Amino acid sequence: MDLALAPETLARWQFGITTVYHFLFVPLTISLAALVAGLETAWVRTGRDKYLRATKFWGKLFLINIAMGVVTGIVQEFQFGMNWSDYSRFVGDVFGAPLAFEALIAFFFESTFIGLWIFGWDKLPKKIHCACMWMVSIGTMLSAYFILAANSWMQHPVGYRMNNGRAELTDFWRVLSQDTTLVVVFHTLTAAFLTGGAFMVGIAAFHLARKKHVPVMRTSLRVGLITLVVAGALTAVSGDQLAKVMFRQQPMKMAAAEALWDSEAPAPFSLFAYGDVDEGHNKVAIEIPTALSFLANGDFSSEVPGINDVNKAEQERFGPGDYRPSIPVAYWGFRWMIGFGMASFAIGLAGLWLTRKKFWLAPGLRTSEEEPPRLALTKGRALGPRLTGWYWRIALLTTGFPLIANSWGWIFTEMGRQPWVVYGVLRTSDAVSPGVSQGEVLTSMIVFTALYAILAVIEVKLLVKYVKAGPPELTDSDRNPPTRIGGHDADADKPMAFSY
Repeated sequence: MDLALAPETLARWQFGITTVYHFLFVPLTISLAALVAGLETAWVRTGRDKYLRATKFWGKLFLINIAMGVVTGIVQEFQFGMNWSDYSRFVGDVFGAPLAFEALIAFFFESTFIGLWIFGWDKLPKKIHCACMWMVSIGTMLSAYFILAANSWMQHPVGYRMNNGRAELTDFWRVLSQDTTLVVVFHTLTAAFLTGGAFMVGIAAFHLARKKHVPVMRTSLRVGLITLVVAGALTAVSGDQLAKVMFRQQPMKMAAAEALWDSEAPAPFSLFAYGDVDEGHNKVAIEIPTALSFLANGDFSSEVPGINDVNKAEQERFGPGDYRPSIPVAYWGFRWMIGFGMASFAIGLAGLWLTRKKFWLAPGLRTSEEEPPRLALTKGRALGPRLTGWYWRIALLTTGFPLIANSWGWIFTEMGRQPWVVYGVLRTSDAVSPGVSQGEVLTSMIVFTALYAILAVIEVKLLVKYVKAGPPELTDSDRNPPTRIGGHDADADKPMAFSY
């Protein structure tokens, strides 16, 4: 049997494809829910049209995104039964609790209050309507928390006992509160807001470069830049904490992330390398001395075990076998994650500097509210059109950077744990469905991949259509929302209006 077509390999490819595609929507859903809630709060407090227009514009993009996220997420659940039945049988008792909480609490918040928000523009007072979006935002974060708690258990299983070849939950609170869960949730949420900030910056830059919808997009750009910078800084902090937890719990993953074959004290961190990192020789790297020691253990002089030493230690602990993941995937995945994430952070910093308050518009350059802002280097002096256009293009490009970083982050997280599906407890080779053939897995993988490609085209077309349309113009009813539940209309049984 060709190993490349083994059911296990195909099942892993299928789950990887569907998971990475689904996770393109998750961080945007989390961050846009909170950002839209914040914009609507600004409108409730100030009554200014630009905040209401921004709420409706970004809210529409949020709705497209969350709908696609729900559709793509459902497919993942089918795969547990189809391709990973032994895994489902093993972890079912443990996963049942956090996933039940996710469905009963988090998804209830999301689905119920998003419906009220969509249909309640002409039926709910603006404060209650705004509170609905905050409940949606809370729901998205709770959903992420419970799902990440389940995934963190795969990285570091705690609070369970073995019974007849199955893991049984003994301490649900420990699963929810272990340090792996807490730091992974922190890192994922900050990365989500990095993604949302970049998304907002890129789209706002697109309109500002064309001198359209300036008041709304100028506000959106500023909100996006602040979100991008704050979230970028917190992502770096949370990533540092996650690396230290990873080093304690999965030393092989840390060694693989650096392609460190032999233990070193202190150990350098390579920014870039060329050569064969998979073989441990002929690698020429641009390195930061002692940085890996600090990243792993908070100490610039500590020893970091190499791949060979960790492999021997795990053979003694778990028995004969090769406990090395794919070194090139781990090495480059780690760098793509950091590189694209921090590139967005740097672009955000540059944008905040160039659009800081007293240089936001050079004196004498604005003749009306609808004239676009021009970036300035010094007071009273505008940037040339070439440099201004350059920044707008880079800002638009950064929209996709965090999405690439998120994808590589999850690939590194899951691939770096191999050959374990539950670290130290269940091997990936023992988790697949025993009765599923190569042809069945290959067929389902092709079908799902084709379906997701179609959904990708639909998603992009919808986003492009509504991004180009820009913020909607407001009507008198938009500016004068109901003051009581049920709306102004005397007919209390009149159906809610569909807002989009």
